[in-house]
Amino acid sequence: MSELTTAFALVLDPYVLAVILGAALFGLFVGAIPGLTATMATALLVPVTFFMEPVPAVAAIVTTTAMAIFAGDIPGALLRMPGTPASAAYTDEAYAMTRKGQAELVLGAGLVFSAIGGILGTVVLVTAAPWLAEVALNFSSFEYFWLVLLGLTCAVFIASDRPLKASVSLLLGLLVSCVGLNNPAAFPRFTFDNTELMGGINFIPMMIGMFAVSEVLRYVTSKDAPLHLAQERIGNIFRGQWELVRRYPAAAFRGSAVGTAIGALPGAGADIAAWISYAISKKFSKTPEKYGTGHVEGVIESGAANNGALSGAWIPALVFGIPGDSITAIAIGVLYLKGMNPGPTIFLNNPENIYAVFIVFFIANLLMIPLGLMAIKGYKRVLRVPRHVLMPVILTFCMVGAFAINNTAFDIGVMLTAGIIAFFMERNGFPVAPAILGVVLGAMLEENLATSLIKSEGRIAAFFERPIAGALGVFAILVWLSPFFLRLRRRRAAAA
Repeated sequence: MSELTTAFALVLDPYVLAVILGAALFGLFVGAIPGLTATMATALLVPVTFFMEPVPAVAAIVTTTAMAIFAGDIPGALLRMPGTPASAAYTDEAYAMTRKGQAELVLGAGLVFSAIGGILGTVVLVTAAPWLAEVALNFSSFEYFWLVLLGLTCAVFIASDRPLKASVSLLLGLLVSCVGLNNPAAFPRFTFDNTELMGGINFIPMMIGMFAVSEVLRYVTSKDAPLHLAQERIGNIFRGQWELVRRYPAAAFRGSAVGTAIGALPGAGADIAAWISYAISKKFSKTPEKYGTGHVEGVIESGAANNGALSGAWIPALVFGIPGDSITAIAIGVLYLKGMNPGPTIFLNNPENIYAVFIVFFIANLLMIPLGLMAIKGYKRVLRVPRHVLMPVILTFCMVGAFAINNTAFDIGVMLTAGIIAFFMERNGFPVAPAILGVVLGAMLEENLATSLIKSEGRIAAFFERPIAGALGVFAILVWLSPFFLRLRRRRAAAA
């Protein structure tokens, strides 16, 4: 109880509340601009968090991402352009409702059910994370090896529709994680006698480059037409929302549950949660023929799912140090910088800070209602910010932030190089998230593999002798073999 009281005192500090408010406005602004992502907003926040204590630093990231994911619904409904990829699944549905004169209803549904999804996801986070942490205290290097390997596998086979390109991206990330002396033998790898490379490549400037600089490059090379709103005057968005809550409680609950579960899968995230929830919603709907014509049910379920996924992604991040998506990959970097090393012991060593993170999740989702209303009403003004002014500011901010990490220009070079590589990767259909997971988890994978081999004196069978390790290992192998089984099944079906 004393830890919970301390956590409330930490969060209700005026400085922390001011950080939450500022981060909320920043997240709404970035999320509402088509093309800018929640991940980019998080990457831009990292340099700012250097000057903060752990709780306000994490609060800024949590609040920004929750707001940005919701704000992506606004341009989706008014411009048919999703503000973030997490809103793409139901953009056509939302825009069709706007064309039918139901802009207020769909914007209100996006706001209300995003908050509901975020709160239900947080309840699962608060309930599941401490329980999993107690279980994880008994884990050895064998369990962690399979857990990391399973996470990387999910990023390739489940979270991507292009497994081969996702595998190439993952291998690139693992290669980067090999650079430096940070390996069990402390042997210099890929350092080329460069002292800057001895400590490895810092993944914070790398992620800033891959998510923010690549976005600036996309803007420079794009020829998009000017944006025009389908409806400029927005009335009362809360009219009819209570009726939607009463009519679609199952859709809201199912979307939140599915979103949280998918968010907990490494590499999956809010984008995939929204797509899967939309498909499930259509499958179980009593009126599937209305989907695609401007029907609110799919918007409700998918909107609850993408915000629920944000909370779910923090479960493996906090308990195992394995990021659920690219946002929590950045958050893990911030946690390390602040001395809150993720893992089961964080619940023993820093319980007040963990409780504070939980409280921030609830506050951010509740704050979404009034601030989201303000963002919808003022959206016309947001579009007036000229991109040719905004993008140079973002690039300057990135360079200052990358330099501030270690006070070295080398990190600016890392950031720019990573941004250019990410730009060409995405342009050619290679997903960036597996590369990030490879960089973050590569060292953890190697360390647990080496430790396990030393403990077992090289016996491979030892990796399957402990019950949980054996189950995780068998499951990982089944996932690897699943493409072959599916291909065999399709051949048999075609031959029949």
